[in-house]
This record gives sequence, C-alpha cells and structure tokens, in this order.
Amino acid sequence: MNWTLEVVIVPVSDVDRAKAFYADQVGFTVDHDVDMGDGKRAVQLTPPGSGCSIVIGKDVVPGMQPGAIKGLQLVVPDVRAAHAELAGRGVEVSDVQVIGENPRPQANELDNVGFVFFSDPDGNSWGVQQISSRG
Repeated sequence: MNWTLEVVIVPVSDVDRAKAFYADQVGFTVDHDVDMGDGKRAVQLTPPGSGCSIVIGKDVVPGMQPGAIKGLQLVVPDVRAAHAELAGRGVEVSDVQVIGENPRPQANELDNVGFVFFSDPDGNSWGVQQISSRG
C-alpha cells in the first residue's frame, strides 16, 4: 500500500496576504479558495510539479498559530535558478548555502547539499534543496 503526503496545513494571520505571497511571489498554483463559514477561509496551493499541496488559512486547525510551521522543504533541479526566480519575484531569500558533504562525487557540486531558505510573511519557514537526479 502506498501512503502519499498530499496536503500540509500552513497557518497564517492574513489569508489574502499569504495567498498573494505564495501565488504571486513564490509561484504556487491556486487550486481552491473556499469560504468555510464563520469567518474561516482556506486556500489550497500547489508548487509546480508537486504531488503535495499546502492549505493556508486562519484558524483552519484550532490552536495552530501563524508562523508555527518550520522547515518545510522543496526540491528543485537547480538551486541557483530557484534563488534567482525567488529573488526576482521579491522574496527575501538566503544566499545559496552548502550544507554537508556528498558521500560520493556528483555531476553538479550542489546536488544534495545546495540550499536556499525563505519565510512567508508570518514566519513559516521553507528550505529549497537542489537534487537534479535521484539514484
């Protein structure tokens, strides 16, 4: 039996601001924008090429505070290109960092060890790792 991760809840304080950040600046696709009643709203967004989405919202899960999610990770084939894209869209993104060492030589020196980091306006944090091929 396969067990797939499909959705991660990301609590935010301002749904419109977070939707604009993830869609317009980070480049996620807006899948749904749903009024759940009682002042609650959930927006589902998916990173390009991903099988897992995020759902942003205020009070979507009782007790989850905006900014509580740390260390979400995206994987890209070229972390330098990802850095340029994020920075070009106005995202405050770290410089490319090398974390650790590869146990064996890679075709690209940043594979597996090249990262950039950014946070959304509420402080939910993300890492972006370069993996150009698996195997």
